[in-house]
Amino acid sequence: MDFNLSIGLSAMETQRVTANTTALHYGSGLVEVFATPAMIAMMEKAALNAVQQKLPEGYNTVGVEISVTHTKATPKGMKVKSEATLKEVNGNKLLFEVMAWDEEGVIGKGTHRRSIIETEKFMSRIRNNK
Repeated sequence: MDFNLSIGLSAMETQRVTANTTALHYGSGLVEVFATPAMIAMMEKAALNAVQQKLPEGYNTVGVEISVTHTKATPKGMKVKSEATLKEVNGNKLLFEVMAWDEEGVIGKGTHRRSIIETEKFMSRIRNNK
């Protein structure tokens, strides 16, 4: 199936760092700075939102790979943004460039791959593999 997705589609997510998005809360560290898992979740959400409205009814995407660096700590209270831009479409395989920054500059970047799935078929396989 041809999904007719245009290279360059993008979306952005914005949030403020709170106690619930710190490394201490996630258990990924022992300090109260923006957690790498929280940054990755923002990047994935931006990628999902970049293409979701362009997909046919009954289709969705799932994350299958992420490769990012998290290069700067961001304290609680600071605003964080993440953007995902579609760079490649190969059948149902999508490649995104992802970037995150806080009020002082870039905090992380990399790539993220998602696969387009037919939601009901996908969930049926999951339910049947119990």
